[in-house]
Amino acid sequence: MLKRHCYTNCLRSQQGFSLVELLIALALNLILMGGVISVLMSNQQSFRTNQAMTEVQDGSRIAFEFLGRDIRDAGLTGCGNAGRVSNVLSNGSNNGGSDWWANWSNVIQGYDDANKDPALSALAGSGPVAGSSSIQIHSVSGNAMSVLAHVGAQNQFELQTGSTAFQTGDIVMVCDPDHATLFQISSYSPATGHLIYNTGKGTWPGNCSKGLGFPTLCTVKGNSYEFGTNAQIGKLNAMDWYIGQNPLGGNSLYRASLVRVPGNQVTLSTQEMVRSVTDMQVRYLVEGADHFAKAADLKISDWALVNAVQITLTLSGTTQRAGVNGQNLKRNYTTTIALRNRTN
Repeated sequence: MLKRHCYTNCLRSQQGFSLVELLIALALNLILMGGVISVLMSNQQSFRTNQAMTEVQDGSRIAFEFLGRDIRDAGLTGCGNAGRVSNVLSNGSNNGGSDWWANWSNVIQGYDDANKDPALSALAGSGPVAGSSSIQIHSVSGNAMSVLAHVGAQNQFELQTGSTAFQTGDIVMVCDPDHATLFQISSYSPATGHLIYNTGKGTWPGNCSKGLGFPTLCTVKGNSYEFGTNAQIGKLNAMDWYIGQNPLGGNSLYRASLVRVPGNQVTLSTQEMVRSVTDMQVRYLVEGADHFAKAADLKISDWALVNAVQITLTLSGTTQRAGVNGQNLKRNYTTTIALRNRTN
């Protein structure tokens, strides 16, 4: 009896789980696994969103920094001469020219649709995106050189020191407290710092006058004037900001700028500045106005009175499914930039 009782009890102690117990255990495991997977997916989504947010925020900061530098310097001559600017470029507005970069009359001008911007019409490969704004800006490089002597009879400047900052064919501006003059270098010697400006062939567009006085007189002798010692000469910065198509098929913020090319000529060169900027909308504040206006709402005379620019950028992160409904994250950022040379 004792052995039989032990045998029965031993069999009972080796029995497995019942079907109900197994089903309950599986259900609990599924609930637990579902919770773990849910937390994991939530963490992955949070990581993607944070990564995309960092990307678009960094992109907006970089874009606004680059744009801000150029816009704040619009109209900068380096000498604070209250807008007294002579222009002896052969393709300048004083000689009937129509090239936008040679027209200092509008140091800032924009277009609500970049496809209507004449500066961008000839671009290939990174052409502007329809419906996005573009903005043209003129200024003089901050890396100006000082004049030691100006001999007007010889059409020559002698710089304080020889420098490789300039080359034959560069478009430059010389200024003193009286006025500034925009012209093209006909010949330059880095070793001696001798800079020659002349009329005639050899460079493009060339100069219509040897006289650098104010106001502009586009004849060979022109309006004579000699700049004094410590006058400043700096390169012309002419740039056009717009949204263009990048090599990957997306959109980016581009900057087209004036550069010298072989043959002593100048042309526009495009550079991709910030990727994943899909749209740019620009508004302008005219002195005395109480609101920002579109470019189409401004008259020709208004551009000389623009003293602030409001820019809205749309950025799209490259991280997949970082936004709502499985889409890429998109954010709009807006900033206001004052023109340093037109504010008191």
